[in-house]
Amino acid sequence: MKRKICVVTGTRAEFGLLRPLMREIQATPGLELQVVVTGMHLSPEYGSTYREVEEAGFRADRKVEMLLGANTATAVSKSVGLGTIGFADAYDGLKPDLIVVLGDRFELLSAVTAALIAGIPVAHIHGGETTEGAFDEAIRHSITKMSHLHFVGAQDYGRRVIQLGEQPGRVFVVGGLGIDVIKQTTLLDRAALEKSLDFALGKKNLLITFHPVTLEGGSSVAQMNALLEALDELDDTNLIFTMPNADTGGRELATLVDVYVRTRSHARVYSSLGYLRYLSCMQFVDGVVGNSSSGLAEAPSMRIGTVDIGDRQKGRLAADSVIHCEPDRDSIRAALQRLYDPDFQATLERTVNPYGDGGASKRIVEVLCNYPLDNILKKSFFDLPAPVAGIST
Repeated sequence: MKRKICVVTGTRAEFGLLRPLMREIQATPGLELQVVVTGMHLSPEYGSTYREVEEAGFRADRKVEMLLGANTATAVSKSVGLGTIGFADAYDGLKPDLIVVLGDRFELLSAVTAALIAGIPVAHIHGGETTEGAFDEAIRHSITKMSHLHFVGAQDYGRRVIQLGEQPGRVFVVGGLGIDVIKQTTLLDRAALEKSLDFALGKKNLLITFHPVTLEGGSSVAQMNALLEALDELDDTNLIFTMPNADTGGRELATLVDVYVRTRSHARVYSSLGYLRYLSCMQFVDGVVGNSSSGLAEAPSMRIGTVDIGDRQKGRLAADSVIHCEPDRDSIRAALQRLYDPDFQATLERTVNPYGDGGASKRIVEVLCNYPLDNILKKSFFDLPAPVAGIST
């Protein structure tokens, strides 16, 4: 009997990373793919990107509506509750053998909570990472503790998962899924990309993705304004914006971007580029700017620079192609100047991506096929061999 592997996806970016893994599951005789779409995928405001899942050849076995109309802290908390109800119903109908989730978004907290209570084992991808500027950090580690198999992007992250008490034999270093996406995707050429975007690229171009910093109160708006002010000082640079996620405060940032591009012919914003256009943009832009994980995980493999703003990605492994800066206008301006410095640009061809060189999908599927699921739900806490210094007594 085939193992039923249920993959949960809630955002365009996450689906872009999961796509090669889902294809690998589909192609494996001993596995049956189930797909649950939720979150931003089902929202017209964010492009109803569940269609991209279906157009890629995957059937949405269940759709879990959970996003409310607002993205205040109260609305997001209520969305988590609605999601837990929806996932409980979805799992009851699908009866999967294993749930697969990637990352750290609040939609996945709902998905994994429902799985835990239903007694369904969970495989978590990209655990052990840190993002000090967002509550995603706590969600990611919470998902780790509710999961049973762990697929991490690097050795450092594997050690951190073990530090959280997970058994080493259940932790697998597979590398970054995004690298598989890059290697397996035929990108659009410049003319096809410009036609798809309805926007002509210039001699200089930047791809900009800035999400809310959910642990820093109302500072997201101030940081976005600082970014826009710094971008306004660039000469002859075309700007391609993607919309922020449906996190707390995301709508305020989206409004700022909308107002900005409305009066600037060299700037354009897209509710969803999708994985193909996003990666195709990467091959023609001079750098990725903002606070998205793609600037750290995928951009180095495309041999382009990244300006990483603020603390949202603080703590993640980063290649030499990543320029970290404070979220103020002067720091962002200085980082952009460095990005365009000829000496810095000359180093990019030698960039080594700390998330590996591909193959994560096949490594994950091998484990999904062969790891024994009998008694997997019972976990014993793995204690570190030595006491941790500095504990208050």
